[in-house]
Amino acid sequence: MTTQTIKTTPFSDQKPGTSGLRKRVTVYQQPNYVENYIQAIFDSLEGFAGQTLVIGGDGRFYNDVAIQKAIRIAAANGFGKVLVGQGGILSTPAASHVIRHYKAFGGLVLSASHNPGGPEGDFGIKYNIGNGGPAPEKITDAVYARTKIIDSFKTLDTADIDLNAIGTQQVGDMVVEVIDPVKDYAALMQTLFDFDAIRALFAGGFRMTFDAMAAVTGPYANAILEDMLGAPKGTVVNGTPSPTFDNGHPDPNLVYCKDMHDLLMTPDGPDFGAASDGDGDRNLIIGKNRFVTPSDSLALLAANAHLAPGYKDGIAGIARSMPTSAAADRVAEKLGIEMHETPTGWKFFGNLLDAGRVTICGEESAGTGSNHVREKDGLWAVLLWLNILAVRKHGVDEIVREHWRTYGRNYYTRHDYEEVDSAIANQLMDDLRGKLASLPGQTLGDDMQVAYADDFTYHDPVDGSTSAKQGVRIGFVDGSRIVLRLSGTGTVGATLRVYLERYEASDGRHDLDTQVALEPLIAIAEQLAGIKSRTGRTEPSVIT
Repeated sequence: MTTQTIKTTPFSDQKPGTSGLRKRVTVYQQPNYVENYIQAIFDSLEGFAGQTLVIGGDGRFYNDVAIQKAIRIAAANGFGKVLVGQGGILSTPAASHVIRHYKAFGGLVLSASHNPGGPEGDFGIKYNIGNGGPAPEKITDAVYARTKIIDSFKTLDTADIDLNAIGTQQVGDMVVEVIDPVKDYAALMQTLFDFDAIRALFAGGFRMTFDAMAAVTGPYANAILEDMLGAPKGTVVNGTPSPTFDNGHPDPNLVYCKDMHDLLMTPDGPDFGAASDGDGDRNLIIGKNRFVTPSDSLALLAANAHLAPGYKDGIAGIARSMPTSAAADRVAEKLGIEMHETPTGWKFFGNLLDAGRVTICGEESAGTGSNHVREKDGLWAVLLWLNILAVRKHGVDEIVREHWRTYGRNYYTRHDYEEVDSAIANQLMDDLRGKLASLPGQTLGDDMQVAYADDFTYHDPVDGSTSAKQGVRIGFVDGSRIVLRLSGTGTVGATLRVYLERYEASDGRHDLDTQVALEPLIAIAEQLAGIKSRTGRTEPSVIT
């Protein structure tokens, strides 16, 4: 079986964002689009001949087609083995674990995460390196440079493999092994958490609901929550992965999980509600009468991690993305451990985790994880919460309130303006950057004095690399913050994100409505950026 070298021409739009290359399915369906990008990835790597590559995805539309293409290209380029999840399924954290567990060279994660799926939806391809984490910028920059000049790709003329048959098959000189997507991940979770304590929690009548959103975590949640931990059948809802996510939007927030939130706010609702997203790396946590913001969840998990066996000796440090609230900073200070502020994108946590400088990481966009893998992990966060609830024997609301009494509360919200004209969004950010130098010392609103104003630049303390222009920060003397940045996870136009944060001390008022508490900052953000007048939007697309 001979390798085919197919002539091609470059595409101009294959620049990867913070989580790989995400585009509409219809873009990926263009002839050679997938092939060009995967070949550009392999052309940017060295030393993989005979090595193992992991391939898997979230089961969205076009996942199966792209996987077959990727397998042929991997075989033609000299990989020795591919490990692929049964049915093409691997959650993003599970893929990270498989890469690490089997010491693979790297992996292709086929997903657009929380973006909608289906023929008119989104698709994505991301390369993860040998530590299990997303490729750093030096690799993604090289991939993009290669996509601009690529003139051929390698493949084999072979039949599709059977993705449903667990076991080994042959593609050219390369072995393809279809593996159980859940088994290795579930075994890892058993090493981290007290499954006996969580079983006892459920046996005692504790009730929860987990919404898999017709996405990838359904099989994982069914196996772990119901089969291994004894949660009643039906605890997991929307548990069968669908190529269209049952025509839903697999983003675990209060917009797309409103029914769950409303249920948890009723007297007859369950004790605990959780959800995960399209590829399984994000989470939503709601207790009875208490929604837990992702920023607070990061701080609470870090403060209580020692209650789980996998973290019983404490944690080395915490890392958070720059837009995430400073709630975790107060935990790190009390514990006397390192605290790191990084740009948005899980790849920035990789060096800190590999160096042993941090144990738990999180982002305000509902991603939390630890050093067990090199991706955020939705089900991991849910299991750690269950472990904490089982040991402390208190409800979520009581635990959250006690945390605020100890550390104070960071009122926090994010306003998203989606699919904004890219030119308008970029000009808005450029104009805002032009104002930064003059802002320190000014009083904005009624009495908010600006302490600092900058465009965040990250200096990696491990490898010395620098990442500039990561988001505009405006900090005030009282600890409040406004952050504006353009997201790299959308596929159409630009997504403008506005983050607003105000700190209330441990003895202050912790029962205000979040949007009311942040009204002065919302007004200042509009005053500075002119979002409504520039974009024509009267309100955000999503408020979280």
